[in-house]
Order: sequence, then C-alpha cells, then structure tokens
Amino acid sequence: MIMPMHALAEANTNIALVKYWGKNDPTLNLPAVPSLSLTLDGLTTRTEVEFAPSLAADVLLLNSAETGGEPLAKVSRHLDRVALALVGTTERPRARVRTVNNFPTAAGLASSASAFAALTVAAAAALTGGAAAAAGEFEFDRGQLAILARQGSGSAARSLFGGLVVLGVGTPGQVHSAQASQLLASSDWPELRLVIGVVSERAKDTSSTLGMNHTAATSPYFAPFVAAAPLDLLTATQAIKARDLTRLGEVAERSALRMHASAMAADPGVIYLRGSTLEGLHAVRALRQRGVAAFFTCDAGPHPKALTTAADADAVAAALAAVPGVQRTLIARPGEGARVLPLSPEPA
Repeated sequence: MIMPMHALAEANTNIALVKYWGKNDPTLNLPAVPSLSLTLDGLTTRTEVEFAPSLAADVLLLNSAETGGEPLAKVSRHLDRVALALVGTTERPRARVRTVNNFPTAAGLASSASAFAALTVAAAAALTGGAAAAAGEFEFDRGQLAILARQGSGSAARSLFGGLVVLGVGTPGQVHSAQASQLLASSDWPELRLVIGVVSERAKDTSSTLGMNHTAATSPYFAPFVAAAPLDLLTATQAIKARDLTRLGEVAERSALRMHASAMAADPGVIYLRGSTLEGLHAVRALRQRGVAAFFTCDAGPHPKALTTAADADAVAAALAAVPGVQRTLIARPGEGARVLPLSPEPA
C-alpha cells in the first residue's frame, strides 16, 4: 500500500518582545542576538503540502493565487531542506503547496514566521507521517523542526511553540546552535494581550532580511544593540517568571526602539516607522500616564502594537483606533504552537 504524502498544518505568528535583528551566519540563518516572543492566537497560517510524483515542478498557491518567482523558490529550497534532514535526500517528489494567511502578508506582522513554521510541520508530516498525518495525528519533535523552520525564517522557530518563547543566539557554522524553547505555555499567563494597530495591508518595501543585513553592515548603532540584547533577555525572562507586566513592558519598549534606532542609523537609513506608528507610541504612553498598563512595541513594519492585559485591552484598542492612519485594531491573546490538522475534502 502506498502511504499518502499529504498533510495540513497550522501555525500562529509571533511578535518579539526582545527583538531579533541581525544574523551572525546568514547562510544558516543564525541570529546575532537572543530574542523572546509571544505567539499570537488568531493570526494564523494554514499550509497544505501534497507531494505528487505526477508534478513536473513545485507549485505554490499563496492566498489562492498561483505564485512563482522568489516566493516559490524559497518554498522549494525549504522543502529540499526538510527532505534532506528527515529522509536523507533532496530527491523528492515535487509538491503542491497551498498556504493561506488570515492576516496581511509581508506587511510587518511576522507572516514569514507562521508561514515557515506551518510549511515545515506540513512538509515533515507529509514526508514521514503517512496515514497519521492525513488524520491530523502526526507527532513531531518541536525542537528539531524549529531548527529547520529557522533556516527558512529566523522567527519561524519561535512559532513552533506556543506562549512565550526564547530563541538563543547562534554560533557561526553550527546549524543546531540557535535553539528555540518555550518559557511559558499560552495558558500560564492567560491575562496577557497584544493589541495591534493595523496601518497598512500592503507588503512592506524592505524585507526584514534585507533590512537587518543592511543595518548590520552599515549602522554604527548595530553593535550597541547587539551588546544590550543579553541583558534585555535576562530582565524579560525574570519579569515573565514573576508575571511582572510592567518590567516586561519596559524591556519590550526599549528593545523595539533600539532596534528601530539601529535601522534608521544605517546608511541609507532603513525606516519602517510612519507617522501613525509614532503617534501610536505617544498614545500608548499617554494611556500609561493615566494608569493603564500598556507598553509599545513594533516589528519591522509600520504597525504600532501594545503589550497589555485583558482588562485594559479594549481601552488600548480604542486609543490606537483613534490614531490617524490606523485602519483597524486586533486584540490577540497568547496562542498555541504549530500543529497538524486532519485533511479535509476542501483545499486549505
């Protein structure tokens, strides 16, 4: 009997509270700094991978549209990477990959994290899971797959896990050196919330990879950012263990501002922030002056975000919604790690 080579996986995006910015080994996609993130419930990528001997080439359907060029090439390279690691060869059947994001793609909301996490898990399940994968019962080593996912997108390693997740720094030349691990499960701090002010639905002009590589090569502020990261991670870890939102929020805010300062100081500057991003920062700080527990953060994109509590999330969302240029707001609670889903008759 021929085992099916077909699987469906789902992963949530994550937002770094201690920022990942810079690589010390671009070939292996090893981060130059440690990072800490929150996996977000409800901002999800679903990816279906079907290996089919009848296909002459890999096919990528992104949000229902057939997509070629570099996105398809990155998917093909990653499928080769997973096949080599799990079955010992890149001589694999070609694959049809269907992937759908329920939030804006490549717009600064870490869609590559959930995308490569879901792709890694779906490909692993399709290659090695057989009937169990089709039934959504495939069991996998999250640490092993996180190492593979990281090579597709650095932040994808963190989306293998739910809740609050740490990704270690890499040692050049050592592919297994940057390990991801869960610090707290999603249910361990259920009051935590991240509020997002969506500024733009379109793809950003400078990808995170290009932005961080250019920053590392040309910014005089990059080395100080790297030097400060270990202490930020230690302080944030202590705050999380104590469930100290104020201390964690203070670290998150300064880590974000230092990351963007290093990028803006590049030559020429890499500028993701817009007027509405900065007004969002001021809105969050104004709330804090009124006693609302809210702390600004922002990834490589224009969207102002705030770390807060369930009790204050609606007030924070209303403040961000009132910022000119913010189109809508999202409130996300801690989410689960990547998982395999049962295949349905309909495409993913």
